[in-house]
Amino acid sequence: MNTAAEFPILVDPVGGRPLTSVPRGLSAGNHTYPVIDGIPRLVPTSGGYAAAFGEQWNRWQRTQLDSYVGLPITRDRLTRCLGAELLGELANPNKTLDVCEAGCGAGRFTEVLLQMPAVRLTSVDLSSAVEASQRNCPQDGRYRIIQCDICKPPFEADAFDAVICLGAIQHTPNPESTIASLFSLVRPGGWLVIDHYAPSFAYWTKVTALLLRPVLKRLSPAARMQVCELLTSLFLPLHRAVRTVPLAQMALSRLSPLLTYYHAHPELAERHQREWALLDTHDSLTDWYKHLRTPSQILETLVRLGAEAIVVEPGGNGVEARCRKTK
Repeated sequence: MNTAAEFPILVDPVGGRPLTSVPRGLSAGNHTYPVIDGIPRLVPTSGGYAAAFGEQWNRWQRTQLDSYVGLPITRDRLTRCLGAELLGELANPNKTLDVCEAGCGAGRFTEVLLQMPAVRLTSVDLSSAVEASQRNCPQDGRYRIIQCDICKPPFEADAFDAVICLGAIQHTPNPESTIASLFSLVRPGGWLVIDHYAPSFAYWTKVTALLLRPVLKRLSPAARMQVCELLTSLFLPLHRAVRTVPLAQMALSRLSPLLTYYHAHPELAERHQREWALLDTHDSLTDWYKHLRTPSQILETLVRLGAEAIVVEPGGNGVEARCRKTK
C-alpha cells in the first residue's frame, strides 16, 4: 500500500509555502491550521457559504451512497462523466494516479473512486461534510481528506493526474474562476471532469421554490431542516400519487418546491425516495449560490483555459464536461 507521504504535498493556501507538521496541526510561516479528527482544516470549520451543505451531509450521510440504496446510481453517473479513456486509466492496476475529488460531500463518488485500483485519492470540501465523508470512507494510505476552499486550493500547480468536481461548481461564488482553479491543479496530459447546472424551463417555472429559497437560506440550521421536513411531508404523498401520470406530475412539480425522483429513479425504494427528496429539497432551497451555465458557456471557459480533447454534453444536472491539459 502507498504511504501518505506519496500524496501531492499540501501548501499554505495563503502564501503557497509547503505546510509542515506541528503539534495538533500544520504550519507555514505565521499561518497555523488545526488538524481535527485526522482532517487538516485549512478554512474556518464553520464552512462559510457552504455551511448548509455540511449540515445536510452530516444528517443524511449515507442517503446517496450506492452501498446504502443497493443500486449503481452514483457509479453510473460517475462512469458517464469520466468517459471510457479516463475510466480505463483509473481501472489499470499497474498504475498509480493522483486524483483530486473537489467538493466531496458525504463521499458518494469517493466510495466508487476508491474501488478503482489506480486511484490515490485526495478528497476536499469547504464544509463540515468532510466529517461525514470520513465516517463513510475512513482515510488510509491511498485516501486522505482535506477541508479547504477549492477556489484557493492548498496544492501546487500540476499536482494531480485527474481533478473531478461533480455537483459543486455552481455553488461557488464564481464558476469560471473555480474551473480555472481546478484546471491549474491538473498535470500536463491529465484530466479535468466537471458538471454544472444549466438553465431550463423546469427551473424557471418552479415558482414556489424560487420564492422560498431567498427566505430559507437565511434561516437558522434547525429552522431550515424543520421547514424542509414539513414541505416533504406535505408534498411527497402528492408526488407519489401522480408518479405514473406524466402530465399531472409535471404540473405538480411546477407548484411543489420538492425535488423528487419517482421519474428519474423509479427503482428507488419508497424510504429512499423520501430521503432523496428531503435531502435534495434542502440542498436546492438553502444553497447560497446557484449559478446556471449553458453547454456553450462551459465550452468557452475550457477553450479559454487552453484545454484539449474537450467533451461538453447536456446531461445529469445540466452540463457534463471533461477535457485534458496540453502535454
